[in-house]
Amino acid sequence: MSTTGWFSTNGALLLCLLGSVVVTLLPKILPVTFLKGDSLPPLLRHWLSFVPVAVMAALVGPDVFIYEGHFNAGPSNLFLMVSLPALLVAWWTKNYFLTIAFGLALVILARFAGWY
Repeated sequence: MSTTGWFSTNGALLLCLLGSVVVTLLPKILPVTFLKGDSLPPLLRHWLSFVPVAVMAALVGPDVFIYEGHFNAGPSNLFLMVSLPALLVAWWTKNYFLTIAFGLALVILARFAGWY
């Protein structure tokens, strides 16, 4: 098969892949390149300090409150009950890995003990 044939057949796929690379890399490279940490105004730096917490809450929130297919904010929700002591670990240690490991250990313990 000739090279021209491959490009004419897969040109759209190649453009899609290159576009995906550009769209993925630009949001990561541009802030690092143009916004040095010391050059940001203090108010913006303070506001940006909440981004990691907000992202983590957006990722974890649905898994905590949607239990067995529906919204459950009661004591029958294993993940909600585990998240409360895990929040204390997160607040005390400020360590994502330790918080997740602690929460997983509590889920394993609760399931192994037959509480849930």
